Amino acid sequence: MASSEWEILLTSPTDELIAADLMHDAYRSCINLGPDGRDLDAGSSLSMTAAQLQTMQFDELQYVIPGYVAEGATLLAGKPKLGKSWLVLDWCISVAIGGYAMGSQKCKQGDVLYAALEDNTRRLQRRMKQVIPAGDSWPERLTFTTTMKRPDDGGIAAIRDWARSCSNPRLVVIDTLAKVRPPAKNKDNPYEADYRAVSPFLALAAELHLAIVIVHHTRKQDADDPLDMVSGTTGLTGGVDAVMVLTRDGQGTILTGRGRDIEDIESAVKLDTSGRWNLLGDADEVRRSRERKLILEAMKELGEAGPKDVAEATEMKTDNVKYLMRKMVQQNELEKLEHGRYRLPQ
Repeated sequence: MASSEWEILLTSPTDELIAADLMHDAYRSCINLGPDGRDLDAGSSLSMTAAQLQTMQFDELQYVIPGYVAEGATLLAGKPKLGKSWLVLDWCISVAIGGYAMGSQKCKQGDVLYAALEDNTRRLQRRMKQVIPAGDSWPERLTFTTTMKRPDDGGIAAIRDWARSCSNPRLVVIDTLAKVRPPAKNKDNPYEADYRAVSPFLALAAELHLAIVIVHHTRKQDADDPLDMVSGTTGLTGGVDAVMVLTRDGQGTILTGRGRDIEDIESAVKLDTSGRWNLLGDADEVRRSRERKLILEAMKELGEAGPKDVAEATEMKTDNVKYLMRKMVQQNELEKLEHGRYRLPQ
């Protein structure tokens, strides 16, 4: 594509920031913005009365990865080498073929652009061979690129041009943000620089009615809230529609998500040897299932035991063990004896 074609299609970064900052929710899926028929998508107006807002009609929120990634801009963060690129590749393939993301989430088929900016074509081919069974055709509706200009230097126009060339563009992945991030301006504070790095993608996703997933890294320090681990200021997390964070601890890998339109997410996931991610279920339920297994194994060794004994044997918290053992009695997994002791059913 010639650079002149990009320049013709490129909108003003200032217009994109205004749309993102003031009108991204209305901008995303309006059918009719008011009695006079003015269309915010066309940029003719950025204001409305409450009465006009009352009569607006909106399309239903469209999920690209059901329950996880909706139309709009999503920031996906995680530590290096945790499998973020494998996860977005799974999403890309699933949408391109109309398959099941993470093994269980049925996706509507559509066109996908994956900007794998930290990879080369050899590595991409190797990964595709690993995740797609031998003999299967590779999806025509998945487009790869290993280079992309910054949003303010033709990148937004390139994505728009790709979307217009497709019959049903649904997903764009930018892997990673660092590769397309504009340089900070002299007068920028860190928040402004972070916000400007992602807000053009927010506006573009709203304009094109598709999902843009931006891959990013987390800080080295852990935090009680996984979303606080995203590297950078809240300008990044506030400048997108949703934030998802991939974390791993001694009990497994958790995908946590929060956004303006999606339900809060805390799912247990697992990366298998083929390079495909699988959804295991709600993180709390999966965690309890693992803890129950530990309790049962401890009871086999201990015979009769109280929660404190089991907590010491499993290295779990005593209060958690007490709660789970009571639940396990209700489900006939354990028998309760006198003096607060338990045993396996006889």
